[in-house]
Amino acid sequence: MPPLRIVCGLLACCLSTPLLARDYTYTDAHLHYVDFFQESAGMPALIEQMDENRVEHVMLSGIPVAKKWSENEPKRPRYYAGDDGSAYWFTATDVLVAEAYKQLPADQRHRFHPFLSGFNPNDKNSDAHIRRMLELYPGLWQGIGEVFTRHDDLTALIHGEPPRANNDAMDRVYTLAAEYDLPVMVHSNITSQRERNPLYLQEVEEPLRNHPRVRFIWAHAGTSMEIHRHQTKLEFLLPTLQRMLKAYPNLYIDLSWTVREPYLLDEEGKPNAGWVKLVEEYPDRFMIGSDVVGRFDSIDKYMHGFDVFLDALPEEVGHKVARDNFLAVLPRPEGSAERVKP
Repeated sequence: MPPLRIVCGLLACCLSTPLLARDYTYTDAHLHYVDFFQESAGMPALIEQMDENRVEHVMLSGIPVAKKWSENEPKRPRYYAGDDGSAYWFTATDVLVAEAYKQLPADQRHRFHPFLSGFNPNDKNSDAHIRRMLELYPGLWQGIGEVFTRHDDLTALIHGEPPRANNDAMDRVYTLAAEYDLPVMVHSNITSQRERNPLYLQEVEEPLRNHPRVRFIWAHAGTSMEIHRHQTKLEFLLPTLQRMLKAYPNLYIDLSWTVREPYLLDEEGKPNAGWVKLVEEYPDRFMIGSDVVGRFDSIDKYMHGFDVFLDALPEEVGHKVARDNFLAVLPRPEGSAERVKP
């Protein structure tokens, strides 16, 4: 038996050494293959970043609008908010995603889960367009979205009335989603940049109530960076989600980057106890994503940035949020009574 001083020394060393974080594998539940100019770094660059950062699966979507380089602007903008030029609905984004997916090596395709997004949410013809795309690429599409409804300043840059998640056109899309067993990811801000109340909440609640067979993924839990620039933090968000998750079993929450701070983590980077408790209470209903657009070298920052919060959850729940929950909302395999178990 070693001397007591050696035992004490080893114990002190162990206590002073921080515990290693869990090793997670990830599913990026919110990724755009192209940017607002419909350009992409390409599949090889995406696969490289996935492999380097233990991202086993990605939700693969386009961007439903394209930013215009206006005749009145001397410099090509780099982002939709780069100047006052408008944006317009861009249907071909889905073709870009589909063709990129089709060029993947066969042994890589299972890692990619294409979502169809290239339609105008204000157009009651959109469900017919979606049906054509489902028939044109049979078996390819695994979901619908990210659908842009109320989306910060981008909404004002697009010609026409602001899209609502509860308008007649989207009602037809949800009916189609139920027919094909497709989840729908919707970007619908819970409020405006100035109102300190859930101004637009009814636009999300109404379709949740009217389409119980549709699995809704609420992008960013209704938050946005522009809202935070004006309001810092929405104090009503946590109690609102507590009520909604209890009321609507078809609601799933995308925690991608605008939710991480200031909600999941506080100003010191520590997990928020209220959010930890909420995710523990609904362990199958949350997922994480990077929300990168066309360039993929920041996937590591966004995905690994959730690790501190994931470590605060029970280990099984942490792995569900990191990887499994998104996979569980995807359509049932043909001929199966259940969806794929991750």
